[in-house]
Amino acid sequence: MNGPRATGLRRRVLPIAERARAGAWLAGPSGLLALALLIGVGAGLGAVAFRLLIEGFTYVFTGQSDYGVGGHEINPHLPGLGIWFVVLAPIVGGLLYGPVVDRFAREARGHGVPEVMLAVAQQGGRIRPVVALVKSLASALCIGSGGSVGREGPIVQIGSALGSTLGQITRSPEERMRLLVACGAAGGISATFNAPIAGVFFALEVILRDFETRSFGAVVVASVTADVIGRAAFGSEAFLSLPKVGVGSVGGYPLYVLLGLLAAFVGVAFIRVLYGLEDRADALWRFSEAWRPAAGGVALGLVLLALPQMYGVGYPVLENAINGEYALLFLLALLIGKVVATSVTLSIGGSGGVFAPSLFMGAMLGSAFGIAAHDLLPGLAGPAGAYGVIGMGAVFAAAARAPMTAILIIFELTGDYRIMLPLMLAVVISTALAGRLSRESIYTLKLVRRGIDLMRRRPLSPMEALTVAEAMRPTPEPIPAAAELSEVVLRLDRADDGALPVIDAEGRFLGVLPDEEVERAIGEGETSDAGSLARQLPTLRGGEALADATGALVHSDSAGLAVLDEEGERVIGWLSHRDVLRVYDRRLNEDRARHKQASERLRSLSKPPGPAPDTTLPA
Repeated sequence: MNGPRATGLRRRVLPIAERARAGAWLAGPSGLLALALLIGVGAGLGAVAFRLLIEGFTYVFTGQSDYGVGGHEINPHLPGLGIWFVVLAPIVGGLLYGPVVDRFAREARGHGVPEVMLAVAQQGGRIRPVVALVKSLASALCIGSGGSVGREGPIVQIGSALGSTLGQITRSPEERMRLLVACGAAGGISATFNAPIAGVFFALEVILRDFETRSFGAVVVASVTADVIGRAAFGSEAFLSLPKVGVGSVGGYPLYVLLGLLAAFVGVAFIRVLYGLEDRADALWRFSEAWRPAAGGVALGLVLLALPQMYGVGYPVLENAINGEYALLFLLALLIGKVVATSVTLSIGGSGGVFAPSLFMGAMLGSAFGIAAHDLLPGLAGPAGAYGVIGMGAVFAAAARAPMTAILIIFELTGDYRIMLPLMLAVVISTALAGRLSRESIYTLKLVRRGIDLMRRRPLSPMEALTVAEAMRPTPEPIPAAAELSEVVLRLDRADDGALPVIDAEGRFLGVLPDEEVERAIGEGETSDAGSLARQLPTLRGGEALADATGALVHSDSAGLAVLDEEGERVIGWLSHRDVLRVYDRRLNEDRARHKQASERLRSLSKPPGPAPDTTLPA
């Protein structure tokens, strides 16, 4: 076909073909790596912008880029208030970010990581794009105005929202969406800590809980890309200046075991105090959530008035503790103060992470432990700073149940291989003991309190979730073993599956009699009874997974199998291929309906509340 019509057809068809080729490329491995690269760029730039935003708001509220190092610094903007400005700052900050979070993205409240875990586990990796913007603003305002929380949790949520947004734009399937969310989380951690390896393992260990090779490659690309951007902006030095310390003699390793045990108790105590105060705040507050951070800012301000070192993230205070600038009792006061200050900040509706507070608590615990060890066992104890550094990883691992991330983050921050053996020892012990003391981590407990249990193993398919008892139907009328061949023919003619169970005089199961066995006996002129013709086919139990039962059905070449009681003597049900398909179809329909309801509920919750109806009467 030639002429104008052919030219017009080509103009319409070629763009369609080009779009199809582009879609196929994005769906392949090369497209995945390209998306991971873009997410790494976005997460890196987001981490840089977020850090600058925190520093800017901190300066606005305190007149300094990082308040709380020396104790009672006066705000040059408001010198007349003296130290009392630390009471005013959280109130003003709450007035600014509380309404923004309540109006535009309520999921930006809190420490962020549980929301990302939920999106990956149950929402197909979908996170609303507005979350990145609201989380950035709210967390920066919260930290800048005195909130004693970290910046890592928010940047994980920000990076994950960027990854989810890119996945939604490219219409990626749910499996890939989850991976892109993890890429954003890895990029956020990597750019914030200058720790690309820890970023990778945080995403795999905490967010995805998956170490497949395909996942690993994409997450590495995002993490390295974000780290390059972070280093270009802030330099290659770690954001924390931790000393390279020795670990003492091998004979002092039991001290690291003891430190791991203490770290487990501190990590679990942090979890319980945090959610205990949150419950108390929920019980007391009866007004709009928009004003809760401002009202609660009074309580936070009083904590800061008593211990100004709790203002903001507190990394300079952490460095001072590791470098041995604080006495034993003051270190313990800082430890308790951080538990209280972080818990108050989050329970009043603040926005920020628990990663940095966990490291802070570990540094205080470890430094105090090192001082005490030197006083009591000077011949065995290593440098006090070593216990502080290892305590950071041990307490975080106990709270987050992420031992690999804890080990790698400390190693990347110090670059000191000598601490690896005692670090691994303390982290593993703290994680194991914390798991015995509390089943849930600081991340998963927030979801469990909403009725969402991510620790429960998710079945690979509905066939693994369903049991034989859910699919079986009532037992067809069994054939007595003494039944003659003529009676067997009549009974099988009325059977739905062309097979029936055979029982003895006491009702015990003997086997299954399929119609092809009867046809063979008739063709060969046999006069056997049902008992002699019964075949010993596989039998099932009600508690077996339907996936295993399906395999037994396939390999038995039978139209149906008997389901026996626990003793294996009596038939309690019957399972055929049609029964499997019926219950599988029912479960799929239930899952679709449940997913539709959850999506509708999520959309309704994410809608901003409309204006109040006009209830005034006309004049």
